Amino acid sequence: MSMMRSSCARLAWTLLLIPALMIGCGRAESKSAGASASPGSARGQASTEAAAPKGADGPRRTVLFIGTSLTAGLGLEPEQAFPALIQARIDSAGLPFTAVNAGLSGETAAGARRRVESWLIRQPFDVVVLETGSNDMLRGQPVDSTRAAIQAIVDTLRAVRPHAPIVLAGMMALPNLGRRYGEQFRAMYAGLARKDSLVLIPFLLDGVGGDPALNQPDGMHPNETGERIVAANVWRTLEPVLRAEAARPASAPSPEPASPPRPAAR
Repeated sequence: MSMMRSSCARLAWTLLLIPALMIGCGRAESKSAGASASPGSARGQASTEAAAPKGADGPRRTVLFIGTSLTAGLGLEPEQAFPALIQARIDSAGLPFTAVNAGLSGETAAGARRRVESWLIRQPFDVVVLETGSNDMLRGQPVDSTRAAIQAIVDTLRAVRPHAPIVLAGMMALPNLGRRYGEQFRAMYAGLARKDSLVLIPFLLDGVGGDPALNQPDGMHPNETGERIVAANVWRTLEPVLRAEAARPASAPSPEPASPPRPAAR
């Protein structure tokens, strides 16, 4: 019973924050529009390469983290964001990978698709961790449109690096959007993972979402303690992928495409 009361209290607290989250998300989107339109400025603002130890044996490979403010580490120092914490785990495990944080605050799945097609596919990557869709959910956008944008991202990445593993971070919808939307939204990630042979993180914010002690005052972005839990969630799924990739010969860099892939005609 005590666990049930705690869960209900957490849910009620989260519901009270929904209007603020919607407003904050909209502001982030407007601020990031210029950055995502310009590859040069977006690299400076949204892509941070975690420090890697020098002198490591053999060529280092790249883990590219594509995501929203949850990946960018909004409200935290760069070294506190979960991609940087993943880098620390990579180094401790002696794996030959460098984590690159390409998170961009306020970005929708459609925005991520444009950014991937316009310039992210021109960056080196051997493994991709894709976290997107949460801002679509906050806006109540149709699940079908979010699914289509994520599918297009996967198709674009696969066209350039067919054998690069893609790890998809699952998310959950806020309860005010209704049970049906919530079920469809969560099932979207599992469905894409099955269809496209992606590696799925069931829920990125597992153990963190809705807990005031683990989030910043906005109630949506993990604080430093919460971010460590998020990193553990990611590492639990990502570590076996990296170990398997490290055991394989490094693949040759893919030729840079002459132009971004064009979406299929509707």
